[in-house]
Amino acid sequence: MVQQVTRDIKISVETSFKGTLYDNYRTQYAFEYKITIENQSKDTVQLYARHWNILDALKEDEEVSGEGVVGYKPILQPGESHTYKSGCMLSSPFGAMSGYYNMINLNNAMKFKVFIPSFKLSAPFATN
Repeated sequence: MVQQVTRDIKISVETSFKGTLYDNYRTQYAFEYKITIENQSKDTVQLYARHWNILDALKEDEEVSGEGVVGYKPILQPGESHTYKSGCMLSSPFGAMSGYYNMINLNNAMKFKVFIPSFKLSAPFATN
């Protein structure tokens, strides 16, 4: 598990390898990540967008941005957390992801970024 705190918002990430898929003579490696966003501040905050940098050992880096996380724009009161699972497909059994969430402090309407720590994606059969 990797963790990082930005502006009193703690991000924790756990990853797992889900399997190998074959499609049109191409091998794809499926990874899942579970992220917990914990509001350790004294204000109410909302996550409204995300930005990912996806590194794949066999492809060019990819950037993905969008609204919310898996269809939600969670509002977190002080002390609350939100956990979700998502995943990605890589062409290689090795990769990594990092990024940030765009958030807003609902007490003062100030927007800010919360950084997602870089985490590795690696298939267990491909590691030393």
